[in-house]
Amino acid sequence: MTRDFSASFREIARLLDDSRRTLFITGAGISADSGLPTYRGIGGLYENQSTEEGLAIEDALSGAMLARRPEITWKYLAQIEANCQRAGPNPAHLAIARLERELPYVMVLTQNIDALHRAAGSQNVIEIHGDVHRLLCLACGAEETVATLTGRPLPPVCPQCGGRMRPQVVLFGEMLPEAALGRFLEALEIGFDLVFSIGTTSVFPYIAHPVLKAIHQGIPTVEINPGHTALSAHVTHQLPLGAATALTGILKFREPKS
Repeated sequence: MTRDFSASFREIARLLDDSRRTLFITGAGISADSGLPTYRGIGGLYENQSTEEGLAIEDALSGAMLARRPEITWKYLAQIEANCQRAGPNPAHLAIARLERELPYVMVLTQNIDALHRAAGSQNVIEIHGDVHRLLCLACGAEETVATLTGRPLPPVCPQCGGRMRPQVVLFGEMLPEAALGRFLEALEIGFDLVFSIGTTSVFPYIAHPVLKAIHQGIPTVEINPGHTALSAHVTHQLPLGAATALTGILKFREPKS
């Protein structure tokens, strides 16, 4: 028998309408309805297997590998970027962008490097892991934003000095960007009165922390994830659904805007 989530949708819609500062934390699961597979997990790009070189994808996409054998890191970044090219924002991205326009304050903290939140129209986005389309020259510091990596030499070559470029993304084993992290911590210090965790397993402490902080402060929390996570038993509302299904359902119960 199909479970009816109408009561949860209605209550979460009410929380949204009452919220002054709303935080959406998103991971790879929110882009699943855009046709973007996760790295791991059911249907993931590298589900239960190593890369062609016999490496775990976490090793192939690490800062250490980029320094030692950049062609390997760029090979798999290009695979991920090629999947991004075939995808566009889905109803979940569009719902969050709409809520940003309609609510007093909405911030998105995303782990994703696919830029789909911005493509959907969200403005107040912190891409804590960067954007695969942004490149940085390691020789001269020049920056470049590319529409696609297709047709580019890998590793990419700087158009200004011919030096080697790196992706402006956080690879495994690397530090988070100070500016993006600082901006988020400032917002977190001011506080939020409603926190969503969508499509993320929350394994990174900096992703789980805002949700745990809200739970400890008695602030409403919503987790949208088909699977069970370490946070599932503790949030106010847990919706075991895909992001697009859940957010579309919630928006249907919001009060119409005049």
